[in-house]
Amino acid sequence: MFSSVNALDAQNIRPEAKNENLVLTAVQKYNGRDFSGAEAILKQVVADDPQNDAAWYYLSLCAVSRQDLETAEECLRAASEIDPSNYWYRYRLAGLYAMTSRPELTVDMYEKLLEDFPKKSGLYFDLVEMYATQKEFDKALDTIKEIETMFGTTESIAIYRFNLLRMLGRQEDAYKSLEEYNAKYSSPYVLVTLADYEMSMYNDSTALSYYNEALDLASDYAPALLGKAETFRITRQYDDYFSTLGEYVQCPDSPASKSDYLMAVVQRSDPKFISSFMPRLDTVMNKALEVHPKDSSLLQTAAVYYYSTDRMDLSKKHFKENLEAWPESFSAAASYVEFLMYAEEWEELSRAGREAFKAFPQETAFLEMASVGDYNLEEYGKVLDVCETVLEVAPNDSSKTLRAWSTMGDIYHSLGDSKKSFKAYDKALKINPDYVYVLNNYAYYLSMEGKKLKKAYKMSKKTVEAEPDNATYLDTFGWILYLQGKPLEAKPFFKHAMLYGGKDSAVIMDHYAEVLYALKEYDLALVYWNLALQKNNGDIPDLETRIKERKQSIKK
Repeated sequence: MFSSVNALDAQNIRPEAKNENLVLTAVQKYNGRDFSGAEAILKQVVADDPQNDAAWYYLSLCAVSRQDLETAEECLRAASEIDPSNYWYRYRLAGLYAMTSRPELTVDMYEKLLEDFPKKSGLYFDLVEMYATQKEFDKALDTIKEIETMFGTTESIAIYRFNLLRMLGRQEDAYKSLEEYNAKYSSPYVLVTLADYEMSMYNDSTALSYYNEALDLASDYAPALLGKAETFRITRQYDDYFSTLGEYVQCPDSPASKSDYLMAVVQRSDPKFISSFMPRLDTVMNKALEVHPKDSSLLQTAAVYYYSTDRMDLSKKHFKENLEAWPESFSAAASYVEFLMYAEEWEELSRAGREAFKAFPQETAFLEMASVGDYNLEEYGKVLDVCETVLEVAPNDSSKTLRAWSTMGDIYHSLGDSKKSFKAYDKALKINPDYVYVLNNYAYYLSMEGKKLKKAYKMSKKTVEAEPDNATYLDTFGWILYLQGKPLEAKPFFKHAMLYGGKDSAVIMDHYAEVLYALKEYDLALVYWNLALQKNNGDIPDLETRIKERKQSIKK
């Protein structure tokens, strides 16, 4: 049966015991992440008992949880003043000083704590870090000596001293100190540190001897194998490089480090290096994946490697394997879908984009990428459905709704529904009146229909003012001027467009030729029509017929 304190007993509970129970309840709430509930109880306690140090301490933690560092400091100060013998109150206060970038107060607190708690080894290292942060390296070195006196010499202390001496510019002393430690207490970590230092000084042979010494102690010590491999790479001993690199990737641990290194090889190496040693790099990649077959970072690296070497099937295989191994990974899903888009695998893009959206329903970008596949498959109804979904899912996201209305405008125009197209463009421009993509398309489609040329002119003018070297926008604006009966005003815009990619477009050159024809510059018009014919891939179905007609009219 459940038992409880009866009313009579409750009246007889000592206030101290009552507050102690309240603090315990508050701590339970705090541990359960009910910070506001804990804080309410603790405030009640300190109001009743201002000398309750535990309540002040936990009030500080609650304040930190809501980023109120000023209140947290006040509470910690109160707790420390009530019970100055409590190590954790003062240690937390020192940490708060550090969080709020007050190094002098932090150091002062650490120094006072060490006076009272000289056997707290962690304090010494905290103090060393603070001295180093303030560039008081001599004080940091003195503290290192104190640590050695109190606790003896350790590997971490030796490395600390090595790094501090280097910070002081005493490179030779740093090297000697670590050498002395290594002579007594040799370890793979220290040996690799020495080797890395020698590498930084371009002493390749000395570095190599240290790496080998480390491997004598631990044959599969990954940092030593990697360092040794790098030494061979730098000295262009490529047989030894790939042999050692193979050993490195077969170490049982550190898949993330392997991935980072291999990705660096892929992205930073000379393309000639990649092409010359591709079979060996393939072998290294395969060995790494044999050891870590489902490691996401390595699968990603392999996929990028094969993509960069134009082996799309292998790249797709590894992107897909990564997603299958980690279906809950946003990164894996995004990488696979992006690959499909770049590879122009439209059907798979449409499917995979929708599957990714199911897994991450707030990430409408997956749906948008799926719609790219739909568009290229000419499944325009699906594209419109995607846009409608985006508008429903993210009605307050202006960038997403802008893209949705813009795309709907393009699709409706492709379907021959100008009314809906222009309505969608109007919706887009309400979101961003200066969105040049919509302004250009809207203006151009109006010009194609010969409607509202003044409106088209105003919109198109905005685009060329925003991007004066954009050949597409220059073409639209020049064409509108031509349709307004202003070929002379249109000509400079087309001339400018020719300098910025206009000669790659049959449509732009055709438009320019029509302007030149209107200005009776027939020879130049024919030049651009001939160029347009060469570039025309069905974009202008009647081009050849129209050119013949123009030639005949010129002869007359």
